[in-house]
Amino acid sequence: MVTPVLKELDEFEFHHVIEASKGISLVFFTGPDCSSCHHLKHLFVSEAGLFCDSFDQFHAYEIKAEMSAALVNEFNVFHLPSMFIYLDGRFHCELHAQALPQETIKAIKTALNRPAQEEP
Repeated sequence: MVTPVLKELDEFEFHHVIEASKGISLVFFTGPDCSSCHHLKHLFVSEAGLFCDSFDQFHAYEIKAEMSAALVNEFNVFHLPSMFIYLDGRFHCELHAQALPQETIKAIKTALNRPAQEEP
């Protein structure tokens, strides 16, 4: 089992890294004063094994909204945290889920069973 590493991305490396990522990439935008964001980040770190057991390849990427204004604008992020799913480097959809491991996994699986949406 390979444990996903939560990686922080900025607007300069985002597209290159995401396009090269195989499997499921969950991108989430956070803010320094957002307690829900801190909880979500902790979820991906503490429950990494659960996400790996649920998906063949899983990556979690954090975008700090205050440091990446261009990405915030590109994705029309109006609330934090905001989550987006990519599959094999291609945008799939925005994700809405409770910040609980099983609920997030269930929401990802449900979203992947639907057709991909247009990238923001």
